[in-house]
Amino acid sequence: MQVSSLNEVKVYSLSCGKSLPEWLSDRKKRALQKKDVDVRRRIELIQDFEMPTVCTTIKVSKDGQYILATGTYKPRVRCYDTYQLSLKFERCLDSEVVTFETLSDDYSKIVFLHNDRYIEFHSQSGFYYKTRIPKFGRDFSYHYPSCDLYFVGASSEVYRLNLEQGRYLNPLQTDAAENNVCDINSVHGLFATGTIEGRVECWDPRTRGRVGLLDCALSSVTADSEINSLPTISALKFNGALTMAVGTSTGQGKIFTSLEPEHDINDVCLYPNSGMLLTANETPKMGIYYIPVLGPAPRWCSFLDNLTEELEENPESTVYDDYKFVTKKDLENLGLTHLIGSPFLRAYMHGFFMDIRLYHKVKLMVNPFAYEEYRKDKIRQKIEETRAQRVQLKKLPKVNKELALKLIEEEEEKQKSTWKKKVKSLPNILTDDRFKVMFENPDFQVDEESEEFRLLNPLVSKISEKRKKKLRLLEQQELREKEEEEEPEGKPSDAESSESSDDEKDWVEEVRKQRRLLHQEEKMKRQEQLREDQQTVLKPQFYEIKAGEEFRSFKDSAAKQKLLNKTLEDRLKLEAKNGTLSVSDTTVGSKQLTFTLKRSEQQKKQQEAEKLHRQERKTLRRSAGHLKSRHRRGRPFH
Repeated sequence: MQVSSLNEVKVYSLSCGKSLPEWLSDRKKRALQKKDVDVRRRIELIQDFEMPTVCTTIKVSKDGQYILATGTYKPRVRCYDTYQLSLKFERCLDSEVVTFETLSDDYSKIVFLHNDRYIEFHSQSGFYYKTRIPKFGRDFSYHYPSCDLYFVGASSEVYRLNLEQGRYLNPLQTDAAENNVCDINSVHGLFATGTIEGRVECWDPRTRGRVGLLDCALSSVTADSEINSLPTISALKFNGALTMAVGTSTGQGKIFTSLEPEHDINDVCLYPNSGMLLTANETPKMGIYYIPVLGPAPRWCSFLDNLTEELEENPESTVYDDYKFVTKKDLENLGLTHLIGSPFLRAYMHGFFMDIRLYHKVKLMVNPFAYEEYRKDKIRQKIEETRAQRVQLKKLPKVNKELALKLIEEEEEKQKSTWKKKVKSLPNILTDDRFKVMFENPDFQVDEESEEFRLLNPLVSKISEKRKKKLRLLEQQELREKEEEEEPEGKPSDAESSESSDDEKDWVEEVRKQRRLLHQEEKMKRQEQLREDQQTVLKPQFYEIKAGEEFRSFKDSAAKQKLLNKTLEDRLKLEAKNGTLSVSDTTVGSKQLTFTLKRSEQQKKQQEAEKLHRQERKTLRRSAGHLKSRHRRGRPFH
């Protein structure tokens, strides 16, 4: 896959590489892939995406599933299914195709405009109908609301063919001698045609009258532009309701990026809602390009996004074995500025490519002492190799030097272990940009005297002593390096390894010592706090009683405070003793707690009133029942 860049826009060519003939067997194809690097590295998105000789036009269906292309020889149309990534069908035609259009969302309705003035209609099954227009056609567009086909060509008239009635309608008469391209806006239905005089005429299909005229040739030519002929309209496309893009034959317009294939381009098609570009070339192979700036990859080849991201993470410079890249300054030094514009130099970016053999010959003639320079370079390389075998200084940061030395030692041990056993490599904190500030900002300096650090690292004193020795050695070595030109051989990094066995024996004593020191510090802090408390003078404190509450005594508040200071277990026992809490065992083996809430004075009064009310109602019901029983017996009321 080749990558080119212009105006910081990367273009990935997905069709580069050698193409294998269809008649080769699978065994021979596999053998070629093993031998030939170009065949092995090629990307084949769609199988057999090519024509026998030349490809003339290429389009994508409205649903995005099918890619249709026409070519020669013999004239034919091929349809490729993107879901299957292979050829779906192929149909041969009677004459070459100028352009074509799909009237349906898929390939079921296609209209072809041939170079012999014939218009051919195809259905899903194949050929359907053929008719002829009076003049040679160059382009056509379909107006969906009226079912009209508008044809432009080598005439001042725009021919209209109604597909609903099956007959030609009155043509539109333009002011141009000939028309090259046309397009219909899908939003409001405005018809526009581009003329050879460099004008764009806009027509309203409802009134069949011209509503606008744009002179693009006059506005495109400025004082700085250099043109040899009158700019004609060669491309025309609507984008939305209010935007229209116009292309001229002389190439006026701001360049976004450019493609330079080996063969001429006949047609270009942009895959909808993506950054993929399809080209029909003067070669059997059709071009496929991917430009990530224009949009994402299509859904059927979404892996291209991951592939391009990996290539951007690991960029590779373009190097050619048989050519040498030289700048204009290099040409001046070699005395070859007179070759600019000749076939010996090929312009590329900010310089030129020239044959490597010619470059070596000219350089030998210009600089006969090149061998002496080469010899000095070789001697310098040998000296650097011998210096690399000596002890190399470790450049430590200004902040957290001991932590950096510890990380370096761990990295060296990890590298030693990888020789014996394969270990998964993890990112180093020293080289990671996320932790860069930790070794630059003094606010991130580790405080080894803090209590937390000493508790987490009880053996830090012994380990730090070893690292401090190393730091002193490194600093002395740096001083010697500055004083002397050559680097002296110092003490190797693992010379202190013999001292580690003696230090490991008394690690228990060191832990105990650290604990004793911490206890002494805590005791001193408590004594200082006690002295401060004794020196402070107690002042009377005033409390505010909330509205609606009565002050009883300080005993209740003291009791509440004591109750709050007690543990949950003591409080539960006290509540169980008072009868407001009951604890029982359940069948499952867990505990069940039942609480009885304390009632306030207001709630007690309300409960007593409710109880009195219920008693009164009971007495009233009893008296009423007694009266009813006497009435039934016939006894008079008194």
